[in-house]
Amino acid sequence: MATSTTGSTLLQPLSNAIRLPIDQVNFVVCQLFALLAAVWFRTYLHSSKTSPFIRHVVATLLGLYLALFCFGWYALHFVIQSGISYYIMIVIGVENMHKYCFIFALGYLTVCQISRVYIFDYGQYSADFSGPMMIITQKITSLAYEIHDGMFRKEEELSPSQQCLAVRHMPSLLEYLSYNCNFMGILAGPLCSYKDYITFIEGRSYQLTQSEANGKEEIKYEQTDPSPNIAVGQKLVVCGLSLLFHMTVSKTFPVEYNIDDQFRATASFPTKIIYLYLSLMAARPKYYFAWTLAEAINNAAGFGFRGYDKNGVPHWDLISNLRILHIEFSTSFKMFLDNWNIQTALWLKRVCYERASFSPTIQTFILSAIWHGVYPGYYLTFLTGVLMTLAARTIRKNIRNYFLDSPAIKLCYDIMTWITTQIAISYTVVPFVLLSIKPSYVFYSSCQYSQRIHVQLLARGSELVTDLRSLIDRRSGYPRGSGGGAQRRIRAFLGLWDNYLSR
Repeated sequence: MATSTTGSTLLQPLSNAIRLPIDQVNFVVCQLFALLAAVWFRTYLHSSKTSPFIRHVVATLLGLYLALFCFGWYALHFVIQSGISYYIMIVIGVENMHKYCFIFALGYLTVCQISRVYIFDYGQYSADFSGPMMIITQKITSLAYEIHDGMFRKEEELSPSQQCLAVRHMPSLLEYLSYNCNFMGILAGPLCSYKDYITFIEGRSYQLTQSEANGKEEIKYEQTDPSPNIAVGQKLVVCGLSLLFHMTVSKTFPVEYNIDDQFRATASFPTKIIYLYLSLMAARPKYYFAWTLAEAINNAAGFGFRGYDKNGVPHWDLISNLRILHIEFSTSFKMFLDNWNIQTALWLKRVCYERASFSPTIQTFILSAIWHGVYPGYYLTFLTGVLMTLAARTIRKNIRNYFLDSPAIKLCYDIMTWITTQIAISYTVVPFVLLSIKPSYVFYSSCQYSQRIHVQLLARGSELVTDLRSLIDRRSGYPRGSGGGAQRRIRAFLGLWDNYLSR
């Protein structure tokens, strides 16, 4: 664990007292300061009291100060990346700016990650300057595509979501820097759309608008300005519980123990599976803490309001980055991914998946791997993730309807898919945590079940689906959609599965 920092050492005595690396202490303290600043920002620099110009200036200066405190001169990368990207937008023009901004921003991020990992700090899993750069890269590329959609492409060429997010005019340099480097999201995000951010700064978050034919927005009516205090309080409670879990349980189940020689040699197969699940579950609360705190900071400033439900309850989840219960109880690979790092998933969908001309799933996973960094473990995780996603998608599409005849059978199916999903996710992300090739190889080579997962599900995936469609109906005597016969069809499925595993 890293014990040094390129940022301020003012908090070194506190770091020594609580035995946490100084960079992590700086991060947490700066986020707590940002939380207080957010309350002050909403109270004294509310959009009803202050001009957007002042709000932009204050948000940007506070953000750059926090970046300098945490990362020192490395924070200059944030300004350099944003400044050059803005220059590209102005010079290249709206027709091709999205391509050049995408290549530059992602390339600049990759160069910084390579220098950090292979020159300065290999294997140090700590707060580092590339984390904020990952968020800024998302913002740069998202905005470039949104401007391209709004100022170059025809309206009929855009999807409904692209029409909603399209930006119809070029932002000023101050607006651009404020969007990229504001104090609410400079350290941990989350990503938000440019239109949502500008709407918040200008005080239009509580106005329901409708786009006109000329691209302008007409105000239909205004909603009341709700207090975010309850939402912020609830999220701070989640932060506290996540931090407590991370400081206690997470240390009891280190992921590295999965490749311990003695554990691999002596533990039974069920023990290995259970420990694998527990160790990866215990690794998640630190992300819950960081992302939930980041969302609470934005909410405290008044950003993140999505509207009222039918009962008049305000929803502060516009920029939510995760849904913890959906993650822990997900019954499919897709459900897990859809609720984990939500804003990044939306970014990948908007800039890659929806625009890819071929193999969108593979291209999206490649982009995700490059964006995350240059550790080999990341690429192993996303390579495995591609295979898992394709296999799970095909099998779920062709099998799930056999288990929907009764609530009891559906419950059994959900339990089975929950167990399978949690094991598959844990198996997939171990290299992401271990980072390097060697420990990842040791883990995969020691897992007897890895061969079954890859060979049985992937190599025989198409064969399995074809046989299931015909043989289950033939063995059960009930064709699909005929109703009834659920138990007989399930027994047929299990018998067929046993035949495959015994080949």
